[in-house]
Amino acid sequence: MAQQQIEKVNIDGVEHKVEDLSDNAKTQINNLRVAEGEINRLQVQLGLAQTAKIAYTQALKAAMEESKTAEA
Repeated sequence: MAQQQIEKVNIDGVEHKVEDLSDNAKTQINNLRVAEGEINRLQVQLGLAQTAKIAYTQALKAAMEESKTAEA
């Protein structure tokens, strides 16, 4: 027989059973999870943008070198 796991949340170093929390507290836990998910999604987007910036900088340097070579 499978044991049911009790969901717990740690707040300021104190573990609480989610089932014992008020509905408002459970809503706030859900809000925190949504916010954390959004932060993670934005961090991925930031990484992609930073990678693109590096690629564009390298392309710009290459284009500038081509211009110097063409002028010479």
